[in-house]
Amino acid sequence: MSAGFSEIFMRYYMLNKPGGVVTAVSDAKDKTVMDCFPEDIRPGLFPVGRLDKDTEGLLIITDDGDFAFRMLRPEFGITKRYFFRAFGEISEEKIEKLKNGGTLYGNGEAARPAFVADIALSTVEHDEAFFPEKDRAHAMKNPKGKTFSGIITVTEGKRHEVKLLLKSIGCKIFQLKRLSMGSFLLDPVLRPGEFREFTSEEVEIAEDYRKIFIDLTKKQQA
Repeated sequence: MSAGFSEIFMRYYMLNKPGGVVTAVSDAKDKTVMDCFPEDIRPGLFPVGRLDKDTEGLLIITDDGDFAFRMLRPEFGITKRYFFRAFGEISEEKIEKLKNGGTLYGNGEAARPAFVADIALSTVEHDEAFFPEKDRAHAMKNPKGKTFSGIITVTEGKRHEVKLLLKSIGCKIFQLKRLSMGSFLLDPVLRPGEFREFTSEEVEIAEDYRKIFIDLTKKQQA
């Protein structure tokens, strides 16, 4: 770590967000991701972006606003990878449609290309254990119904983006977990609700992202 960066004393944490908590610093009704942290280290920290309440996986918690801005701005094209399970059928035609971009289901917003890989076909009865409790009884009315899983990579981060992308091809996600964000990979050792500080290597990566944003900002202001 460079001396200049270490003097800033920025803090970075990797959280394996559990389902059932909202991505916010505080909430009047629901438990938040910050409740996964001890009270004494919460001040000044905030989540980088958001994951839906029922979505699990990688969430970065920091107090570095420049780094967060760099990670979230769509023009930087930071990739985000998710594992998902969905109701419906998948085909090469549908995969190609996502790859070519299109519009998000329900709101007509333009979507950047998304890439689907590692597809595995399944059935409702086989995936029963992965359904949210509130949806299980309804889903099991069609035990032979088709489901599939896969990895999807996107570069934006619009609200409900992955779910709406799958809806646009006639499929419905019932499990979603973020695996990576840019160069940051979810630590497989972390169980849902657990967190750890960035490693020294991850801090160096964060420093690089931060510098790119600051350098770009200086050029735009020149």
